[in-house]
Amino acid sequence: MWIVEALIGLAAGIAVGTGFVAFLTVLGIIPRLMQLSHSESKLRHYEMAVILGVFAGIYLSFGDGPVKMTLIGLMIWGLFHGIFIGMLAAALTEVLNVFPLLFKRIGVDGFLFTLLMALVLGKIAGSLFQWIIFVK
Repeated sequence: MWIVEALIGLAAGIAVGTGFVAFLTVLGIIPRLMQLSHSESKLRHYEMAVILGVFAGIYLSFGDGPVKMTLIGLMIWGLFHGIFIGMLAAALTEVLNVFPLLFKRIGVDGFLFTLLMALVLGKIAGSLFQWIIFVK
């Protein structure tokens, strides 16, 4: 039974990793983020931030112990989250024009609304499934 669980975990890790790499490379989030913030010379900082962020996410997801912070630490954590979400939203607004261009190129531009609604409803259904089934 543990072999099946290991294979499911491996498959899930590969799927998440592939999605993360696609998010970073295919959509061009980080290059666009560097353009918006005029920080092209700080490429190494972006690389280290991504790597450290992945490791921090892994630790926070799979770690057993709680992370204890002071009020100042929580404020700094919240500030970093706000900066990340704001800059990510700015980069995504620039990048999301990829869907209409892609749909036109593959010849399904007449179904743009239907395909986008399928993406939105799928995301909503997946989120509800996760929160109802896994988060209690």
